[in-house]
Amino acid sequence: MPNGTDSRRTHRRRAVIASTVGTTIEWYDFFLYGTVAALVFPKIFFPGSSASAGVLESFSTLFVGFAARPVGAAIFGHYGDRIGRKATLVTTLLLMGIATVLIGLLPGYATLGVAAPMLLVVLRIMQGIGVGGEWGGSVLIAMEWGSASRRGLMASMPQLGVPLGLLLSTAAVGVSSAVSGDAFESWGWRVPFLLSVVLIGVGLWVRMRVLESPDFAEVKKQQAVEKQPVWAAIRKHPKEILTSAFVRLAEQAPFYLFITFVLTYGTKHLEMPRSELLNATLVAAAVGLISVPLFGHLSDRFGRRLIYGIGIVCTGLYAFPYFALLDTRSSGLVLLAIVVSLIVHDIMYGPQAALIAESFGTNIRYSGAGLGYQLASVIAGGPAPLIAAALLQSTGTSVGISWYIVLCSVISLIALLLMPRRTVPASSDSPTTSDRLEA
Repeated sequence: MPNGTDSRRTHRRRAVIASTVGTTIEWYDFFLYGTVAALVFPKIFFPGSSASAGVLESFSTLFVGFAARPVGAAIFGHYGDRIGRKATLVTTLLLMGIATVLIGLLPGYATLGVAAPMLLVVLRIMQGIGVGGEWGGSVLIAMEWGSASRRGLMASMPQLGVPLGLLLSTAAVGVSSAVSGDAFESWGWRVPFLLSVVLIGVGLWVRMRVLESPDFAEVKKQQAVEKQPVWAAIRKHPKEILTSAFVRLAEQAPFYLFITFVLTYGTKHLEMPRSELLNATLVAAAVGLISVPLFGHLSDRFGRRLIYGIGIVCTGLYAFPYFALLDTRSSGLVLLAIVVSLIVHDIMYGPQAALIAESFGTNIRYSGAGLGYQLASVIAGGPAPLIAAALLQSTGTSVGISWYIVLCSVISLIALLLMPRRTVPASSDSPTTSDRLEA
């Protein structure tokens, strides 16, 4: 018995590490695009447009990646529920890595003309499909190796890939910017993209050492693998999928304003140094390494819905103070604004993975949770920088953007109240069969 217990702990630890490392690399790639899209892409790929139009066009390519994420969730959700979590996670990591490296090698408009932004869109779609398929598998392989009483904490560990990826991508851009100086817009921005090839190698080595999750192994043992898991999830749980998407509005839309649009707002509208905003984002991302698992743990103690609901309310209340702090242009207050914005985000992001994943049985969980989670990319994450840029351009102030954040919070709170509840075992070391399977 001790040997079996030790073996399970070893595999559990490997699953958590592999999931976290993999999601870190995927989000490094995804966030890197957003950061450079805000700072450089308008000049590199849309040089004929005005400054404001170039920003909108650049953020449009950003949106394409979000629109592709539900496609990735459907494709890899199908195979993740059919052949297992591990194989799909290796594939998504390769897809994302190849796309990112190719972006780093892609010539600009001056060399390829209109083909340059078109190829950029294609590579961004590849990124979106990769990250769309990544989330479900990484969260599930960690959560399903853990005990039911610690699902919030276990599922929050792969979520650390977001602050870690943000930390690494922002640091890479900051260092490359400092080293290349005035040449950042010609070649310096490419270096962080090319470095992704090293991270992909590390991620593959870690992931190849992980065993399949015990929950999915049990599904195969019982011959309960769903033949069409995506269709089964849509047919049986449309309400769970839709509420999962809309409950993320208050988390995802403001998040991409806090980490991507803020760079445009700070450098163009407030005329602040790029390095100052990048450094503030670095500090905020570092704080997330503590706050994400903390709120995941608190959701195990006090309930996911309570903790998540607190995060929604805090986001709505912070909408106007956030921009008021930024508008001071004071280094200390800008740092405070950005750090607090990501802590408020993490109140929701910590328990979010378990909240959504627990709505589905194991044999359709990859598909159902992935679809619900990634649909938010289309209605929240992708449009947010575009909407914010358009509001700022038309009004010249941040007031409309703040009201947009409030609206997202109201919709998320309603979705949380409407979200169906699913009975989940509270204390067993592995979930019961009724929790694992969809009849």
